[in-house]
Amino acid sequence: MTAVKYELIKKDSRTKARRGRITTPHGVIETPVFMPVGTAATVKAMRPEEVRDMGAEIILANTYHLYLRPGHEVVKAAGGLHSFMNWERPILTDSGGFQVFSLGAMRKISEEGVEFRSHIDGSKHMLSPEKSMEIQNALGSDIIMAFDECIPYPADRSYVRDSLERTTRWLKRCREYHRDTERQSLFGIMQGGMYKDLRRESAEQIVDLDLPGYAIGGLSVGEPKEIMYDIMDDCVDLLPDDRPRYLMGVGSPDCLFEGVERGIDMFDCVLPTRIARHGMAMTSQGRVNIKNAKYEKDFTPLDPACDCYTCRNYSKAYLRHLFKSDEILSSMLMTNHNLHFLINTMKNMRKAIEEDRFTEYKKEFYENYGRF
Repeated sequence: MTAVKYELIKKDSRTKARRGRITTPHGVIETPVFMPVGTAATVKAMRPEEVRDMGAEIILANTYHLYLRPGHEVVKAAGGLHSFMNWERPILTDSGGFQVFSLGAMRKISEEGVEFRSHIDGSKHMLSPEKSMEIQNALGSDIIMAFDECIPYPADRSYVRDSLERTTRWLKRCREYHRDTERQSLFGIMQGGMYKDLRRESAEQIVDLDLPGYAIGGLSVGEPKEIMYDIMDDCVDLLPDDRPRYLMGVGSPDCLFEGVERGIDMFDCVLPTRIARHGMAMTSQGRVNIKNAKYEKDFTPLDPACDCYTCRNYSKAYLRHLFKSDEILSSMLMTNHNLHFLINTMKNMRKAIEEDRFTEYKKEFYENYGRF
């Protein structure tokens, strides 16, 4: 038995875009889907009810951060992450790998795992495949990610090969440690850097394990978008048609469209919430920098085509005032809008695929939004 089941509903006739449905113990996820990031068991500046009401069907939480604070045993004692953060819908947790590898000099990689020092207090820790599974099992998320090494760009070919082979060994250790397959589903992660033949090797190794879903890791790590799209083209074709495909760490509108067009089902990124806190909004007419002086007396909504709470009730002038005054409400309202915008865009993509007009919708969106 597996906790996650994928159903392919419709394929676009002119692209690889596909409409699907993922069933989990905590509800159904319509795909393609964007997952808001709730790093520390909260989507920053948002109440769970707001995230739910805008149509988010799944959110992502971070293993590394929750392990360090408040600790996975605390979350387990609270009844798991769903109860702890008052979120009844599906949750995906990453493995913590990306965070520990991004620590640079503060971590040391070995076959056992990664020894690192906490960014909070400098204390020493070891995160291994088994430890990542222990933490994620305690958190109780519906989808758990295998512990892998996220390779930087650029990276030497010989290093990439050694790394992807270690990632496969770690994946096998994750699968061996993780036993609660009826409650949580383990997804494997393809690596291989920007080398197509190594991507193929990685895919063959992880697909052979017959997991409930697969992710493409190691993209959007600094490479030009043209390279990312080219690699993505090949990656999707290497993954099973009857399992969810997850592109990790990608969330700008253009990357979402390009990913969906190539057959990706799931996305996550901190981008919409992060730029919101810096006064930047995604709108149907392009990005709006609310700090700009031209909005001082602009009493129109952020996006005239948007029906989110922010756009229904507040003007650019007011939002600019809040930001300039360093008011907390600025982050709340801007985040509300950005998440609503991306969730609604994904909803429109699903409808376009159902109606076999994805290409037309993408063209229409780009004409209004601009080429980013």
